[in-house]
Amino acid sequence: MKIILASKSGVRKQILDKYNIKNEVIVSNVDEDQVKESLLAEGANPLLISKNLAEIKSIKVSNNNPDRYVLGADSVISLNEELINKPNSREEALVILKKLNNSKHYLISSVCISKNGAMIWNYTDSSELKMKNLNDDELSAYLNKVDTETLLDYGVYQIEANGLELFEYVKGDKDSIMGLPIKEIINYIKQLKK
Repeated sequence: MKIILASKSGVRKQILDKYNIKNEVIVSNVDEDQVKESLLAEGANPLLISKNLAEIKSIKVSNNNPDRYVLGADSVISLNEELINKPNSREEALVILKKLNNSKHYLISSVCISKNGAMIWNYTDSSELKMKNLNDDELSAYLNKVDTETLLDYGVYQIEANGLELFEYVKGDKDSIMGLPIKEIINYIKQLKK
């Protein structure tokens, strides 16, 4: 069985490949900022935003690929129930890191599997992360190690790269923090094969 990954995230594809889940990538091209603005205007919290985005991406690609299983995914940062978006510039990335500095926040990863334009399964996982108390020079030094494209595409830290050095502790599944709660996905795929 081959699933469609409705995400441009190279890390998510790597996770599927690592666990030998046959996949092909078809990017959804959903305007995430527009969806987030709309949901925030309705009073949605970060968890609901993550779930909705995963579902919208999955269904959009599913509509054009009948009888195929489509996996949509989304990850957001929640700091005191406030949604922390991906930065639009290096300067904004520094502002976000200062906001997260010496604070506990949650990384919420949602996944959704759709078939024939309808959601058939979803799952959301939340991981707790506490950032060290770093000074401005340390934050800037970290940012200098990350290329701009990575920052804008994946957010202010990548746990699979140098991002781990920012944290006092990380409580949660590493694959989920990187964007896919893979154990739950594997369990669901096993049920589909029965």
